[in-house]
Amino acid sequence: MKEERELSEKINLLEKEIQTLVSEIQRLDTVAAEVADVKLELKGIKLFLGRKHPDLKDQLPEIVRKLKADKPQD
Repeated sequence: MKEERELSEKINLLEKEIQTLVSEIQRLDTVAAEVADVKLELKGIKLFLGRKHPDLKDQLPEIVRKLKADKPQD
């Protein structure tokens, strides 16, 4: 009887852990979709700016390198 109760408690705990993992995966999936949208928007902005300001195409890689170099390390 005691073993059955322990097994049942373990199963309930595992079910709760699975629910927690599923909700976290769903949250991360939402965040990943939002990041993909932002990347697409940035690509569109870069294309637009590249057409309006052709010199940006040459300067952008250097700007990005500088931004990455100035980024504080965690």
